[in-house]
Amino acid sequence: MFKEQNFQIKNRKIRELYINEKRKEPERFLRRLDLSWSIWMFGIEPFENSLGRLKRNGLNFVEVKGDTSIKVDEIKNALKKYEMEVSGACGLFPTNRDLSSNDREIRENAVNYLKDLTEYVSLIGGKYIVIVPSAVGRNTALDSEEFSRSVQALKSCSKYFASNKVAAAIEPIRSAEVSLIHTVDDALKYINAINDSAISHINGDIYHMLNEESHIGEAILKCAEKLINLHIADSNRDAPGKGMIDIDVVIMAAYIVGMNQPGRFLTFEPLGPYPDPYVLSTQKCMVDIMDNLVKESVSYFREREEFVRSLE
Repeated sequence: MFKEQNFQIKNRKIRELYINEKRKEPERFLRRLDLSWSIWMFGIEPFENSLGRLKRNGLNFVEVKGDTSIKVDEIKNALKKYEMEVSGACGLFPTNRDLSSNDREIRENAVNYLKDLTEYVSLIGGKYIVIVPSAVGRNTALDSEEFSRSVQALKSCSKYFASNKVAAAIEPIRSAEVSLIHTVDDALKYINAINDSAISHINGDIYHMLNEESHIGEAILKCAEKLINLHIADSNRDAPGKGMIDIDVVIMAAYIVGMNQPGRFLTFEPLGPYPDPYVLSTQKCMVDIMDNLVKESVSYFREREEFVRSLE
């Protein structure tokens, strides 16, 4: 006798919820998901080249690197040329820019970085900044006060997010890469501790969810309306369809929580299995590899989205 495994039961329940919600409120499911790409992983290349790669593959949004070195006018001109928009920015938090550091100067460096970045992202039309509450690449806690230091440091930035109308999106990251905030529950606890409406969103990542959550679809549902952006990569951190993640369930859960609403995005970020993925941002762009990666990712995801949208 056939008996479903636990993950299959959870998948089925999400599929049933998706179909039921779609039948009850069909108009809520009409608009398609807005897809974006996190281009910091392309490494060193002209900004226009990155946009051209995305536009050739049907993308209209870009997640920029959390770096203010490119002039605002240069970005705006390139966006206009390719008829694209900025979804948001991927904040970069190495060990010298650590919100949880026990070194006051390092925390201040992170705060000043966010002060500049929020204004920059606002000027180029971005909706959010991805926030990592501790340093990426350091997975061992400094001490027992990391959480409280990080909360206080980020809370001091709330006025910058509020005045620039940019959302702070807290990203849970696998424990192999960071010492703080690994799950959606962790992110919700962190947001509650900050207790400020300017810092109240989540940036999910299905690769990190695979590593830290019991079920990806359930984790997306738990984020609910706080989820403003969802990073996409498969189980091997390659293009969707190259691993074992059930992309259909991801898409269903995304629609259920309203990720097809304007101002919310699904953003490709297939980085590969690096313990410190920031290495990608400082090397010369591997053009042929990235061209193929974008093409495969977008085409497969759109194929699965078409199937999910056809379910009745």
